[in-house]
Amino acid sequence: DGGQFSTSQGRGVFMDQALDILPADYWRWWLLSHAPENSDSEFTWDNFQASVNKDLADVLGNFVSRVTKFCRSKFGETVPVGGDYGPEEDALIARLAKGLAAYEAQMEAIEIRKASNELRALWVAGNEYLQSTAPWTVFKEDPDRAAVIVRLALNLIRVYAVISAPFIPDAAARMLSAMNTLDTDWPSDMKEALAALPEGHEFSVPDVLFQKITDDQREDWQARFAGTR
Repeated sequence: DGGQFSTSQGRGVFMDQALDILPADYWRWWLLSHAPENSDSEFTWDNFQASVNKDLADVLGNFVSRVTKFCRSKFGETVPVGGDYGPEEDALIARLAKGLAAYEAQMEAIEIRKASNELRALWVAGNEYLQSTAPWTVFKEDPDRAAVIVRLALNLIRVYAVISAPFIPDAAARMLSAMNTLDTDWPSDMKEALAALPEGHEFSVPDVLFQKITDDQREDWQARFAGTR
């Protein structure tokens, strides 16, 4: 943690070692979301663990898992039929469109760290929508309303795959595969993009998108790559 990488002292994680312990997307996300702006970024295992767990596992991975597993349990592995958008969906679409514009602007300016923050905010928007609309509760009284929520959320997984590909291309490909689509069109029209997967479209529940880094793993890696002082 901290200090300069040193091959002679065995301090630091080098590419071959990094890919032995975790998939490339974990490293891509940390490196890009901590891209230096005015000075060098310092790598610490605590920060790396927090970034992977809070951003990738708890936000994006959690959204994908909750949506697909709930749909499978109540509607099967197809995009559910029924219901129409309401105020909550209109508000989310507006929020996503605004957030996407901010993300695009930061990418155009090559402000990579700021772009990653905007991307994470888009992931958060989906989670907050899911939490506030609570399809698992709504389903008991109004299955059509639950169908609307889940249908939008499944389409949002496809949108997340497309816009996240610059940062986490492997996970993005897995998300598209789970949604059973090759459609990588950029969501220029957010409402239209959230209808790309039609009612009745088949999908599959993916394996866990991102495994959390445990404290034991972090401590092991801290010791293994500390080198000699």
